[in-house]
Amino acid sequence: MNSSANVPATHKVRKGIAAVIINAVLLIFSLSCIFPIVWMMYSSLKEKRVFNADIMGLPKDPTLINYIKILSNKDYHLGQSMLNSVRTTGVSIVLIIIFSFIVGYILARVHFKLNRVLYIMFLMGMLIPIHSLLVPIYVVFQKCGINNRWFTLLLPYVSFGLPIGIFLVEGYVKSIPVSLEEAAAIDGSNFTHTLWTIILPICRPILTTIAIIQVFSCWNEFSFALVLIKDVGLQTVPLALTQFKGQFASDYPKQMAAMLITMAPVVILYFAFSKEIIKGMVSGAVKG
Repeated sequence: MNSSANVPATHKVRKGIAAVIINAVLLIFSLSCIFPIVWMMYSSLKEKRVFNADIMGLPKDPTLINYIKILSNKDYHLGQSMLNSVRTTGVSIVLIIIFSFIVGYILARVHFKLNRVLYIMFLMGMLIPIHSLLVPIYVVFQKCGINNRWFTLLLPYVSFGLPIGIFLVEGYVKSIPVSLEEAAAIDGSNFTHTLWTIILPICRPILTTIAIIQVFSCWNEFSFALVLIKDVGLQTVPLALTQFKGQFASDYPKQMAAMLITMAPVVILYFAFSKEIIKGMVSGAVKG
């Protein structure tokens, strides 16, 4: 009797130990993600000489001098770079969402001979490493004279964002009953009205998911911006951050302050739309 009674107790102890180990591992991983941001925040409050003397230590005399220098020095062009990134990212997201929605809906609902061929061609865009196209795109843009323009980055950003967008929309639209559109047609709704007033609101979760993916992708993209943009007045945030790295030495506290400033819009956007973001990701995963 005693041995049989000890079995459930032993089982509970083992489950408790396993839970503690799992939580400890997850805590370590969480700290490994959070600590670099915390370190960057308090390091940006140090002067360069203090940082070089003690890289990991907390600042004894916190100062905002790095932020003041960055925001007051027009030579850094950080404000203009942020505006360029906002413009490029915003226009890219709008175009990706519109084209992904229209093409995804057509591929899901309209049946024609080249339907699957076009769908596979779009999917191949997710299989090709985008950086392998960097040189060909540069050569083509150079020949066409569209390098170093305000709209230059829109072309690759939208092109590389469409495959995943079309893939998600096509799968999501297939989960919407066709009877809903048939009922709308019986009530006198034409194709355009049904598409934009009925199907579009239903697809809002998956479109939110696409927007989330592409916002971070466009905002942080560096390689194409580096190769295709030469004018300082047109550079985006990732290019602006390279100004704080010298040939022989780097001002890391100032660079960290600049990184925090450029991270602010995305962080604010996340917290402002956190509920929509979570809802969109979860719904997109379920429906997709």
